[in-house]
Amino acid sequence: MLPGRRTRLRSTPATLALMKLETRAVHAGRHIDPATGAVTPPIHLSTTFERAPDGTYPRGFSYSRDGNPNRLMLEECLADLEGGKEALVFSSGLAVATAIVQGLEPGDHILAPDDVYYALREVIGGVFGKWGLAVNYVDMTDLDAVRSAFRPNTRLIWLETPSNPLMKLTDLQAIASLARERTKAITVCDSTFATPCLQQPLDCGIDMVTHSTTKYLSGHSDAIGGALITRYDNYLFERCRRSQTIGGAVPSPFDCWLTLRGIETFPYRMRAHSENGLRIAECLQRHAQVEAVHYPGLPQHPGHEIAKRQMSGFGGMLSFQVRGDEAAAKRVAARCRLFIRATSLGGPHSFVEHRASIEGPRSKTPRNLLRLSVGLEHPDDLIADLDQALG
Repeated sequence: MLPGRRTRLRSTPATLALMKLETRAVHAGRHIDPATGAVTPPIHLSTTFERAPDGTYPRGFSYSRDGNPNRLMLEECLADLEGGKEALVFSSGLAVATAIVQGLEPGDHILAPDDVYYALREVIGGVFGKWGLAVNYVDMTDLDAVRSAFRPNTRLIWLETPSNPLMKLTDLQAIASLARERTKAITVCDSTFATPCLQQPLDCGIDMVTHSTTKYLSGHSDAIGGALITRYDNYLFERCRRSQTIGGAVPSPFDCWLTLRGIETFPYRMRAHSENGLRIAECLQRHAQVEAVHYPGLPQHPGHEIAKRQMSGFGGMLSFQVRGDEAAAKRVAARCRLFIRATSLGGPHSFVEHRASIEGPRSKTPRNLLRLSVGLEHPDDLIADLDQALG
């Protein structure tokens, strides 16, 4: 076997594909350790692997940057959960986005949301500013605007739904259909806020889906990583594979092990996040000191019907605008006792963040907006905390 060539650690039972997500989250990609019989996979920290006497790699691994058993287990699990052909895992979610943009050719055109994750703008315009890429940032909720922004050289359509932090909903089936009709573009959906538990972009016709596994998938705020899952073989996925190995943007075996451990419980965690998120959104909507609430589970949300159609739950992410200015919003965040003032999301702790401050002076996020990552605490306690903070 050639160096770097990876093989499956086990043959996933054919019946597993027919089982429910909760079962697959526990079993997909895993195997009983043949040496010890351990049910929990061991952590393979070795950076290099023994050759056979003839110089081949019969066990499928040569060097840990090219492949590692823990990484392969995680990739197999994520491909199964998303219903994809194959997955790649990276050292962070942003490393995935960087690999995708790097896989384009100079002169290629990108379509991205007008409220795209601020760091992706920096990757496109800063890191690859000399690449000669063309980009249009459009309102992905306006299909006419998307349609008119297509060019003959459009090669990447980047989607984020629900979006960060305004929780806009993109009609995935409609965008996938437009892309197939008009261009050779590959559609990629960042589904971090939804996870495979709530949303299946590949089933909607999207070509590839990406996650920051740092968030809900690992679920404990203790491991950084990213993932890219493809529905079929394509050139951009293969270029990302090369970026992963040759560029070295790989996660550690321990981070892969932690993420795989977190995935075992994430379907149940997502139910609690979603239930808590909906209760808090409903309470905030009634609060006199709240100007607006952005949460797709609310019937008043402009994307509610799309969310009902393409999501099985509405998640634990929401944002709200305080009555007043930036200073008023920051005062509310400062008075929170249970909600921790911190970046990131998807862990058991609830977080509050003044998002515009994080995104910098060019941010289009309203200055009176606070983003909440609703954790796994009891919703009554979280509601009481927000009530006292709002005053």
